[in-house]
Amino acid sequence: VQLQASGGGLVQAGGSLRLSCVASGRTFRAYAVAWFRQAPGKEREFVAAISRSEGSMTRHADSVKGRFTISRDNALNTVYLQMDSLKLEDTAVYYCAAASIATPVTGPWQYPYWGQGTLVTVSS
Repeated sequence: VQLQASGGGLVQAGGSLRLSCVASGRTFRAYAVAWFRQAPGKEREFVAAISRSEGSMTRHADSVKGRFTISRDNALNTVYLQMDSLKLEDTAVYYCAAASIATPVTGPWQYPYWGQGTLVTVSS
């Protein structure tokens, strides 16, 4: 599966952005999908993940709970990350990743397929 992330940009603190991850292939619903992010000088960290099929299970990092929401639309082969109440520390390159597994796991090594990343910059 090939992934294309988009939707990043410059936003003021407190604002919102919605990231999209579009996948190629007919079996997209068979993949769990996650978002990770990497800030300059820091390691890549888990943000959110959603289970395959209808996406009945989701996980969100503690740092984004209540502010970010992951969802999927299998008809459009797309996973979204709605980001509200953005903070300066949310500034990073955001990557989507996919794995042919059932549950939304959190380790980057568990996802073999990655998109190219989209930059989110939050300004004061």
